[in-house]
Amino acid sequence: ASRVVQRVPKPAATLLYTTSVRMKSCLIHPTVAYLREELIAGRTTSRALVEQALARIADPLGEGPRAYMKVYADLARAEADASDALRAAGVVRSPVEGLPVSVKDLFDVGGDVTLAGSKALASEPPATRDAPAVARLRAAGAVILGRTSMVEFAFGGIGTNPHFGTPANPHDRGTGRIPGGSSSGAAVAVADG
Repeated sequence: ASRVVQRVPKPAATLLYTTSVRMKSCLIHPTVAYLREELIAGRTTSRALVEQALARIADPLGEGPRAYMKVYADLARAEADASDALRAAGVVRSPVEGLPVSVKDLFDVGGDVTLAGSKALASEPPATRDAPAVARLRAAGAVILGRTSMVEFAFGGIGTNPHFGTPANPHDRGTGRIPGGSSSGAAVAVADG
């Protein structure tokens, strides 16, 4: 037996309140879709988004130093400037064009040693090229901010790392709650802004 759900129109005041809350939420914790729309409308630039993200990573009150294993500040700025130049010329390679992203320390980034959250791999040679997922992100115009921390060898679900530190859950820094997941740095980076 199927059930038909009838939508009842919301009063105008409720719609205005809901829209207002959603807009405020996007300003505090913007979504990828919101940032993309801001880029399309010309209300922001990739460089501005990257500078905001780098400032959050460097903020001593945030979790950036524990969420990121390595930050590619200069390269991210250069990639953002290139993306902005392409957009100004009318070229947009994909929906993620110009958006800052992070890469889990489990994926190869050409020229860097992939540690997978472990000191045991520190003496390994650097990756000769980007992992396919990273290469696709770059080709699509995403701007790589850095490599995020993770559980050693992605073997665990609580988000701790005894070698490089554990980023605190941004929603409860005071008690130092764990972030959860093997991608702890990525999750905290998103939640921390």
